[in-house]
Amino acid sequence: MQIDALFWHSLVFEGIDEVKVEAVTAVFGTVEVVAGGRVSRAACPDCGRSSDRVHDRYQRRLRDLPLADQGFVIRLTVRRFICGSADCPRRTFAEPFSGLAAPHARFTTQLNHALERVGLALAGRAGARLAAQLGFGAGRMTLIRRVMALPDPRFSSPRVLGVDDFAIRRGQSYSTVLTSVEDHRVVDVLPTREAGPLAAWLNRHPGVEIICRDRAGAYAEGARRGAPDALQVADRFHLWQGLGRAVETCVAAHRDCLRNPSPSCVLPEARGRASGRPRDDAEPDGRRAERKKAAHALVHEMLAQGHSRRAIARHLGWGLNTVLRYANAEHWQDTIRESQPRPSRLDPYKPYLERRFAEGCPSVTRLHGELVAEHAPVTYGMVRAHIATLRGALAAAPPRPPTVRQATGWLTRHPTALTEEDRAGLKDVLARCPELDTAAGHVRDFGEMLTDRLGTTLPTWIDAVDASQLPGLTGFALHLRRDLGAVTAGLTFDWSSGSIEGAVNRIKKIKRQLYGRAGFDLLRKLILLQ
Repeated sequence: MQIDALFWHSLVFEGIDEVKVEAVTAVFGTVEVVAGGRVSRAACPDCGRSSDRVHDRYQRRLRDLPLADQGFVIRLTVRRFICGSADCPRRTFAEPFSGLAAPHARFTTQLNHALERVGLALAGRAGARLAAQLGFGAGRMTLIRRVMALPDPRFSSPRVLGVDDFAIRRGQSYSTVLTSVEDHRVVDVLPTREAGPLAAWLNRHPGVEIICRDRAGAYAEGARRGAPDALQVADRFHLWQGLGRAVETCVAAHRDCLRNPSPSCVLPEARGRASGRPRDDAEPDGRRAERKKAAHALVHEMLAQGHSRRAIARHLGWGLNTVLRYANAEHWQDTIRESQPRPSRLDPYKPYLERRFAEGCPSVTRLHGELVAEHAPVTYGMVRAHIATLRGALAAAPPRPPTVRQATGWLTRHPTALTEEDRAGLKDVLARCPELDTAAGHVRDFGEMLTDRLGTTLPTWIDAVDASQLPGLTGFALHLRRDLGAVTAGLTFDWSSGSIEGAVNRIKKIKRQLYGRAGFDLLRKLILLQ
């Protein structure tokens, strides 16, 4: 069907005056627009001379963004003009449609921009699936070619440069990302994390005054060679991370202090048995003592009045054995006797149940079935009661000693972030191990330096740690001495590598989108353009 050409011109070619719509058809879910050049002459791209002599015509088929869930195609008739200048090396030239499409392109400029945005957001296969859902299907390689054709962003040399590495393949190959710390943008990506490429980049981009980096020796050497006058600042996050590893080494060297419980950690029952005192459950409470004392006095008073033991039992309504027990006791405390467990048919099988429970089989039904299969004269209730006793004993067992990682966390976390249980555990560990108590003091002092920017006190701290000769911490302190200038700057100035870590996190997202199939060039392009 034929549709108003003026309407379609305003809809499709808005702002493009050199194109006119000749016909529009809609067939089989595709809208097709036939268009051609509006002007009668064009200028030669080489000499600039205008010409109206037409040599021939050809037709271009351009895909555009879908329209109302229908495909959209532009059939553009292009004229080739003859250049009339005798000095011009070009004999013929095609009329330009720069506002509509690039030369030799099969997609319009508008569709190309959409494909570029999809390619930058999702790259290959995922981008192709989204493009198909949006109605302008394009293959994964088409999207990748669109991304690779984009120019690299232009930037001026940053005054504060951030340097950090990220893994291409963890443990095998790494690259370097360079960021502008002041405006939080990536300025370049280097293929390795060696000193040479970083030094060469700094030589090509003079003007860097501050370099925020981690404490890798290659980056320190590259910064010295490429920008010798720049101030190097060690990242505080990596400093605290290194301190945490050193503290973990120190705690691991004194793990015996974690395993030996202090007297406060022993259960009350164990302390009672160790001191020779009777158990708490064998001693009567106040009401029970008063009751037995009164009963003992009453029986002996009635005996003194001449009543027989049977008469006393009938008068009080007690059993004869109860009256005999009070009558035969010289003191009321003698009537207290510890209850002895009565023999049970389950006794021969209790070791088997305890072994199976320790192996990780707490199911009463299963254990009862195993005993019944062996023709044991036990009931389900007997097994259930004994397993409940084992569970209660397990719950009442003393707490497990803290692990090395747990104690390291107590020492390196901020005191306000510790729970009451954590504080009690840390206090107990430090009370049992003077070396860890000394290490805790060093950790607190380093945390104050890092928080309050007291970098000038770093040499004193290193000397104190070196004198303590604690494993892990001594090596960490000596390693700081080798990079003293950058570490002191990191503990003094506010510059840090926080924005660089954010860039690395975004790079990890891009890597997950590419599923490890992208080469370095495509990965670098996506990092720079996203």
